[in-house]
Amino acid sequence: MGNICRSPTAEGIMHHLIRKDGLENLIECDSAGTHGYHVGEPADSRMRKHAQIRGYDLPGRSRKLHPESDFHYYDWILVMDDRNYQDVMSLDSSRGYAPKIRRMTDFCQ
Repeated sequence: MGNICRSPTAEGIMHHLIRKDGLENLIECDSAGTHGYHVGEPADSRMRKHAQIRGYDLPGRSRKLHPESDFHYYDWILVMDDRNYQDVMSLDSSRGYAPKIRRMTDFCQ
C-alpha cells in the first residue's frame, strides 16, 4: 500500500535474481504503492537491515503507482495480497489491463 515494506523487498529480490541470471537487458522491474503515504521515503529500516543480511539491496525511494502509464508500460503488475489486488483493479476503470494484474503468489510453487 505505502511501498516501504513488502513491495520494495520483492523488488530487491527480483533485481538480485535478474542480475544473478544476467537478464538485466531483458527484464525491468519496479515497485510502487497503491497509496501515497510514504512517497519519496526509503524502504523501512528493518526491512533494509534484514534484506542486507540476506544479500539483497532494496531500491531507492518509494513511489505511488501511476495507472495511466504503469499499466501501459509494464507487462505485469504484481500485487502482494487480495487488498492490493482490489485496490489496483479499481484503478483500471476500463478493465482493459486486468489480465496484466496478478497476485505474486500466482507465480509461487
